[in-house]
Amino acid sequence: MKVAFIGLGTMGMPMAMNLLTAGHRLTVHNRSRDRELPLVDAGAQGAASPATAAAEADIVIVCVSDTPDVETVVLGSEGVIAGAQPGTLVIDMSTISPNATRTMAAQLAAQQIAMLDAPVSGGSEGAKNGTLSIMVGGDGDDLAKAMPVLQAMGQTITHVGPIGAGQTTKAINQIVVAGTYWAVAEGLALGLKAELDMEKVVQAVGSGAAGSWAFTHRSDNMLNNTYPLGFRMRLHRKDLLIALEAARELGLPLPMAAYVEQVESGLIAQGFGDEDMSAIARSVREMGGM
Repeated sequence: MKVAFIGLGTMGMPMAMNLLTAGHRLTVHNRSRDRELPLVDAGAQGAASPATAAAEADIVIVCVSDTPDVETVVLGSEGVIAGAQPGTLVIDMSTISPNATRTMAAQLAAQQIAMLDAPVSGGSEGAKNGTLSIMVGGDGDDLAKAMPVLQAMGQTITHVGPIGAGQTTKAINQIVVAGTYWAVAEGLALGLKAELDMEKVVQAVGSGAAGSWAFTHRSDNMLNNTYPLGFRMRLHRKDLLIALEAARELGLPLPMAAYVEQVESGLIAQGFGDEDMSAIARSVREMGGM
C-alpha cells in the first residue's frame, strides 16, 4: 500500500520504520528535513511538504505534537488537503483536541477525503517494537482499509466509536497514566525514606495488585532520580490539558489530573519538560527532602 507518514519525532520515526519493514511503499515528510534521512536510506522517499507527500498516497498518517501542528499539516496551504486525491484516507495518530478532530474531519470530507483519529499508547518502546495500543475513532469501513497499516505499528487496535472518540479515549488514558505515575512516585519515595531494599520492594509490589506498566518500566528512573526520554513531560502536560478541557465541557471535575498538571507545569518551568514524564518523581522527592 502507498503510505505517506508526516511527523518523525520520538514516536513517529520508529512507527514509520515499522511500516517500511512491513513492506509498505512509504513517503515521509518532517518539518526538520534531516529527520527523513534514516528512512530514505532504508528505502522510503522524502517529500518537500505534506501536500507532496499525500499526492500519491492511499493512506496519509500524521503524527505531530499538538492541535495547531495537526491543523497546519492537514489543512494548511501546503497541507495534506492541498495534495491528497479524493478517496485518500487520513489517519491522525497525534494526541489532540476531540473537537478539532471533528472539525478537520468535516473539512476533509467536503473534499472526499476520509479521516480516522487513532492516537496511541505504549511509549517509545511500543513504537519501536510495533506493540502500541491504538484507539480508533471513525467509520468502520475506513478502519478496515487502515488495518494492514495499523497492524504494522500496533498490537491492540480498538474501534472506540465515531470520529473524535479516539482522542477522548486517549484523554482517559492520559488521566490514568497521570495518576499511576504519581502514585508510583509516592510509593517509591516512602520505601526510600524507610531505607528498604528497593529491588525487593519493586519485585514484591510489581507482582501484586499494584503492578502496572509505569511501575515495571519507570520505577528505575524514579529510584535513580534520572529520567531518560521515553515520553516528554511537556507533551503529557499538553495531553492533560486536552483532557481537562474535555472534562470542563462535560461539567466533570478531575482533581487528580488537575493536580498532576500543576506539578508538571512547575517542573517544566524549572527546565525539566524534555525529560521523561516519570520525572514527576522529582516533585515528590523534593517535598520529602530527598
